[in-house]
Amino acid sequence: MRGDSHGEQMRIAISNVLKALETAGASAVDVVRTRMYVTDASKTDEVGRAHGDVFSDIRPATAMIEVKGFIDPRILVEIEADAFVVE
Repeated sequence: MRGDSHGEQMRIAISNVLKALETAGASAVDVVRTRMYVTDASKTDEVGRAHGDVFSDIRPATAMIEVKGFIDPRILVEIEADAFVVE
């Protein structure tokens, strides 16, 4: 598992989302909704900063949800992104 902090893991997760979007012929500007899952609500500022670095000008609908944990306890955050592309 890469990334020791919530913020580092969110940056990695967003990078993975951006790669997946590119593979699908889309980009960050096509994202209309994100959902972030965090294991510690006290870390929302660092997670939110990582999200804002990419999505602050795009402003997708966003939710951040605190969860008890993930199957792998090294995972601190997860993100889902929905994108809409008109061809």
